[in-house]
Amino acid sequence: MVAETATSLRRGLSILLALERANGTGLSVTRISELVGREKTQVSRTLKILNEYGFVDRDRDTRAYRIGRRLFALAGSAGHSQLLAHAAPVLTRLVRELGETAHLSLLSGNEVLTLLSESPNRAVQAAGWVGRTVPAHCTSSGRALLVDHDLPDLALLFDGVGFGDGGPNAPRTTEELFERVRTARDRGVAIVDEEFEPGLVAAGAPVRDFRGRVVAAVNVSAPKFRFGTRLDAAGSAVKAAAQELSRRLGWRPSSDGGSG
Repeated sequence: MVAETATSLRRGLSILLALERANGTGLSVTRISELVGREKTQVSRTLKILNEYGFVDRDRDTRAYRIGRRLFALAGSAGHSQLLAHAAPVLTRLVRELGETAHLSLLSGNEVLTLLSESPNRAVQAAGWVGRTVPAHCTSSGRALLVDHDLPDLALLFDGVGFGDGGPNAPRTTEELFERVRTARDRGVAIVDEEFEPGLVAAGAPVRDFRGRVVAAVNVSAPKFRFGTRLDAAGSAVKAAAQELSRRLGWRPSSDGGSG
Protein backbone atom coordinates (compact mmCIF):
# COMPACT_ATOMS: atom_id res chain seq x y z
CA MET A 1 0.00 0.00 0.00
CA VAL A 2 2.83 2.40 0.90
CA ALA A 3 4.70 1.52 -2.30
CA GLU A 4 1.56 2.05 -4.37
CA THR A 5 0.97 5.46 -2.76
CA ALA A 6 4.58 6.49 -3.41
CA THR A 7 4.26 5.45 -7.05
CA SER A 8 1.07 7.47 -7.46
CA LEU A 9 2.73 10.47 -5.85
CA ARG A 10 5.72 10.23 -8.17
CA ARG A 11 3.41 9.99 -11.16
CA GLY A 12 1.49 13.08 -10.05
CA LEU A 13 4.69 15.06 -9.51
CA SER A 14 6.06 13.96 -12.88
CA ILE A 15 2.89 15.22 -14.55
CA LEU A 16 3.06 18.57 -12.78
CA LEU A 17 6.71 18.99 -13.76
CA ALA A 18 5.87 18.20 -17.38
CA LEU A 19 3.15 20.83 -17.36
CA GLU A 20 5.51 23.33 -15.75
CA ARG A 21 8.06 22.80 -18.52
CA ALA A 22 5.32 23.45 -21.09
CA ASN A 23 5.30 27.12 -19.96
CA GLY A 24 1.55 27.53 -20.20
CA THR A 25 1.07 25.52 -23.38
CA GLY A 26 -1.75 23.02 -22.97
CA LEU A 27 -0.80 19.36 -23.23
CA SER A 28 -3.00 16.43 -24.21
CA VAL A 29 -3.18 13.26 -22.16
CA THR A 30 -1.32 11.44 -24.90
CA ARG A 31 1.51 13.98 -24.94
CA ILE A 32 1.79 13.98 -21.16
CA SER A 33 1.97 10.18 -21.19
CA GLU A 34 4.84 10.36 -23.65
CA LEU A 35 6.70 12.95 -21.59
CA VAL A 36 6.44 11.11 -18.26
CA GLY A 37 6.78 7.62 -19.71
CA ARG A 38 3.54 6.29 -18.21
CA GLU A 39 0.51 4.51 -19.61
CA LYS A 40 -2.22 6.79 -20.87
CA THR A 41 -4.87 5.26 -18.56
CA GLN A 42 -2.67 5.86 -15.49
CA VAL A 43 -1.96 9.45 -16.51
CA SER A 44 -5.64 10.06 -17.21
CA ARG A 45 -6.65 8.85 -13.74
CA THR A 46 -3.99 11.00 -12.07
CA LEU A 47 -4.97 14.08 -14.08
CA LYS A 48 -8.59 13.58 -13.04
CA ILE A 49 -7.59 13.68 -9.36
CA LEU A 50 -5.25 16.67 -9.87
CA ASN A 51 -8.05 18.49 -11.68
CA GLU A 52 -10.50 17.69 -8.88
CA TYR A 53 -8.22 19.43 -6.37
CA GLY A 54 -7.43 22.36 -8.66
CA PHE A 55 -3.78 21.50 -9.29
CA VAL A 56 -4.39 21.26 -13.04
CA ASP A 57 -6.97 22.89 -15.30
CA ARG A 58 -8.55 21.29 -18.36
CA ASP A 59 -9.59 23.35 -21.36
CA ARG A 60 -13.19 22.49 -22.22
CA ASP A 61 -12.66 22.97 -25.95
CA THR A 62 -9.20 21.52 -26.60
CA ARG A 63 -9.27 19.11 -23.62
CA ALA A 64 -5.64 20.09 -22.96
CA TYR A 65 -4.23 20.38 -19.45
CA ARG A 66 -2.31 23.22 -17.81
CA ILE A 67 -1.02 24.05 -14.34
CA GLY A 68 -4.02 24.92 -12.16
CA ARG A 69 -4.84 27.92 -10.00
CA ARG A 70 -4.48 26.00 -6.73
CA LEU A 71 -0.81 25.36 -7.47
CA PHE A 72 -0.22 29.02 -8.26
CA ALA A 73 -1.96 29.98 -5.01
CA LEU A 74 0.32 27.66 -3.04
CA ALA A 75 3.35 29.06 -4.83
CA GLY A 76 2.21 32.59 -4.00
CA SER A 77 1.85 31.76 -0.31
CA ALA A 78 5.27 30.17 -0.26
CA GLY A 79 6.70 33.13 -2.14
CA HIS A 80 5.46 35.62 0.47
CA SER A 81 7.11 33.74 3.34
CA GLN A 82 10.23 33.33 1.25
CA LEU A 83 10.24 37.05 0.59
CA LEU A 84 10.37 37.85 4.30
CA ALA A 85 12.91 35.11 5.04
CA HIS A 86 15.31 36.12 2.28
CA ALA A 87 14.96 39.89 2.59
CA ALA A 88 16.61 40.32 5.99
CA PRO A 89 20.18 39.33 5.02
CA VAL A 90 19.90 41.24 1.74
CA LEU A 91 18.88 44.41 3.59
CA THR A 92 21.61 43.87 6.17
CA ARG A 93 24.29 43.75 3.47
CA LEU A 94 22.84 46.81 1.76
CA VAL A 95 22.92 48.82 4.98
CA ARG A 96 26.48 47.69 5.63
CA GLU A 97 27.47 48.85 2.14
CA LEU A 98 25.69 52.21 2.15
CA GLY A 99 25.46 53.06 5.84
CA GLU A 100 21.83 54.18 5.48
CA THR A 101 18.45 52.71 6.36
CA ALA A 102 17.01 50.19 3.88
CA HIS A 103 13.42 49.05 3.48
CA LEU A 104 11.37 46.26 1.92
CA SER A 105 7.92 47.36 0.79
CA LEU A 106 4.76 46.15 -0.96
CA LEU A 107 2.19 47.96 -3.06
CA SER A 108 -1.12 48.42 -1.23
CA GLY A 109 -3.57 50.10 -3.56
CA ASN A 110 -1.96 53.41 -4.51
CA GLU A 111 0.22 53.42 -1.39
CA VAL A 112 3.38 51.64 -0.26
CA LEU A 113 3.41 49.47 2.86
CA THR A 114 6.77 48.90 4.58
CA LEU A 115 7.29 45.29 5.71
CA LEU A 116 10.88 45.34 6.94
CA SER A 117 13.39 48.04 7.80
CA GLU A 118 17.08 47.73 8.54
CA SER A 119 19.03 50.58 10.13
CA PRO A 120 22.80 50.96 10.49
CA ASN A 121 24.16 48.92 13.41
CA ARG A 122 20.71 47.57 14.23
CA ALA A 123 18.86 44.33 13.65
CA VAL A 124 15.79 44.12 11.44
CA GLN A 125 13.07 45.71 13.54
CA ALA A 126 9.29 45.94 13.67
CA ALA A 127 9.28 49.63 14.51
CA GLY A 128 9.72 52.99 12.82
CA TRP A 129 8.70 52.67 9.19
CA VAL A 130 7.42 49.11 9.47
CA GLY A 131 3.64 49.01 9.11
CA ARG A 132 3.46 52.56 7.81
CA THR A 133 2.12 53.52 4.40
CA VAL A 134 3.32 56.34 2.15
CA PRO A 135 2.11 57.54 -1.27
CA ALA A 136 3.33 55.48 -4.20
CA HIS A 137 3.52 58.33 -6.70
CA CYS A 138 6.28 60.33 -4.97
CA THR A 139 8.50 57.64 -3.39
CA SER A 140 11.30 55.52 -4.82
CA SER A 141 9.71 52.33 -3.51
CA GLY A 142 6.40 53.28 -5.09
CA ARG A 143 8.06 54.08 -8.39
CA ALA A 144 9.84 50.71 -8.33
CA LEU A 145 6.60 48.87 -7.57
CA LEU A 146 4.91 50.59 -10.52
CA VAL A 147 7.54 49.86 -13.18
CA ASP A 148 5.33 47.42 -15.10
CA HIS A 149 2.32 49.76 -15.14
CA ASP A 150 1.39 51.58 -18.34
CA LEU A 151 -0.42 54.91 -18.50
CA PRO A 152 -3.98 53.45 -18.41
CA ASP A 153 -3.01 51.32 -15.40
CA LEU A 154 -1.72 54.38 -13.56
CA ALA A 155 -4.77 56.44 -14.51
CA LEU A 156 -7.02 53.77 -13.03
CA LEU A 157 -4.90 53.27 -9.91
CA PHE A 158 -4.66 56.99 -9.12
CA ASP A 159 -8.15 57.97 -10.22
CA GLY A 160 -9.38 60.64 -7.83
CA VAL A 161 -6.02 60.88 -6.01
CA GLY A 162 -4.67 64.40 -5.62
CA PHE A 163 -0.98 64.84 -6.43
CA GLY A 164 -0.67 68.01 -4.35
CA ASP A 165 1.19 66.36 -1.46
CA GLY A 166 4.89 65.60 -1.36
CA GLY A 167 8.11 67.50 -1.86
CA PRO A 168 8.88 70.25 -4.36
CA ASN A 169 9.82 67.81 -7.13
CA ALA A 170 6.88 65.40 -6.80
CA PRO A 171 4.92 64.61 -9.99
CA ARG A 172 1.72 66.62 -10.33
CA THR A 173 -0.12 64.60 -12.99
CA THR A 174 -0.54 60.96 -13.99
CA GLU A 175 1.24 61.68 -17.26
CA GLU A 176 4.24 63.11 -15.43
CA LEU A 177 4.27 60.10 -13.12
CA PHE A 178 4.22 57.75 -16.11
CA GLU A 179 7.27 59.43 -17.62
CA ARG A 180 9.18 58.88 -14.37
CA VAL A 181 7.96 55.30 -14.14
CA ARG A 182 9.20 54.72 -17.68
CA THR A 183 12.60 56.16 -16.77
CA ALA A 184 12.79 53.86 -13.75
CA ARG A 185 11.84 50.90 -15.95
CA ASP A 186 14.59 51.69 -18.44
CA ARG A 187 17.22 52.14 -15.71
CA GLY A 188 16.06 49.27 -13.52
CA VAL A 189 16.06 51.62 -10.53
CA ALA A 190 14.02 54.63 -9.41
CA ILE A 191 15.90 57.71 -8.24
CA VAL A 192 13.84 60.22 -6.26
CA ASP A 193 15.14 63.69 -5.37
CA GLU A 194 12.96 65.69 -2.95
CA GLU A 195 9.71 64.16 -4.19
CA PHE A 196 8.45 62.71 -0.92
CA GLU A 197 9.57 65.63 1.24
CA PRO A 198 12.10 68.47 1.02
CA GLY A 199 15.69 67.46 1.68
CA LEU A 200 15.12 63.70 1.22
CA VAL A 201 16.56 61.56 -1.58
CA ALA A 202 16.09 57.86 -2.24
CA ALA A 203 16.71 54.96 -4.60
CA GLY A 204 14.41 51.99 -5.07
CA ALA A 205 14.36 48.88 -7.26
CA PRO A 206 11.73 46.21 -7.99
CA VAL A 207 11.80 42.67 -6.63
CA ARG A 208 10.32 40.00 -8.90
CA ASP A 209 9.00 36.53 -8.15
CA PHE A 210 9.58 33.33 -10.11
CA ARG A 211 7.07 34.44 -12.76
CA GLY A 212 8.75 37.81 -13.24
CA ARG A 213 6.01 39.78 -11.51
CA VAL A 214 6.94 42.75 -9.31
CA VAL A 215 6.06 41.66 -5.76
CA ALA A 216 8.08 44.08 -3.63
CA ALA A 217 10.64 46.86 -3.69
CA VAL A 218 13.96 47.48 -1.95
CA ASN A 219 14.83 51.09 -1.28
CA VAL A 220 17.25 53.29 0.64
CA SER A 221 16.48 56.86 1.67
CA ALA A 222 18.54 59.53 3.45
CA PRO A 223 18.97 63.30 3.82
CA LYS A 224 20.19 64.95 0.65
CA PHE A 225 23.01 66.85 2.37
CA ARG A 226 24.89 63.63 3.14
CA PHE A 227 23.57 61.27 0.48
CA GLY A 228 22.85 63.36 -2.59
CA THR A 229 26.31 62.99 -4.15
CA ARG A 230 26.18 59.20 -3.66
CA LEU A 231 22.71 58.69 -5.08
CA ASP A 232 23.73 57.19 -8.42
CA ALA A 233 26.11 54.72 -6.75
CA ALA A 234 23.42 53.91 -4.20
CA GLY A 235 21.02 53.22 -7.06
CA SER A 236 23.38 50.59 -8.45
CA ALA A 237 23.71 48.96 -5.03
CA VAL A 238 19.94 48.96 -4.46
CA LYS A 239 19.34 47.49 -7.91
CA ALA A 240 21.87 44.72 -7.23
CA ALA A 241 20.22 43.95 -3.86
CA ALA A 242 16.76 43.77 -5.44
CA GLN A 243 18.05 41.46 -8.17
CA GLU A 244 19.68 39.20 -5.58
CA LEU A 245 16.41 38.96 -3.66
CA SER A 246 14.56 38.28 -6.92
CA ARG A 247 16.92 35.42 -7.73
CA ARG A 248 16.33 33.97 -4.28
CA LEU A 249 12.60 33.97 -5.12
CA GLY A 250 13.27 32.02 -8.31
CA TRP A 251 13.34 34.85 -10.85
CA ARG A 252 15.55 34.33 -13.88
CA PRO A 253 15.88 37.22 -16.36
CA SER A 254 15.59 36.38 -20.03
CA SER A 255 18.91 38.14 -20.66
CA ASP A 256 21.55 40.18 -18.88
CA GLY A 257 19.58 43.28 -19.72
CA GLY A 258 16.31 41.95 -18.35
CA SER A 259 13.94 43.81 -16.07
CA GLY A 260 14.72 44.04 -12.44
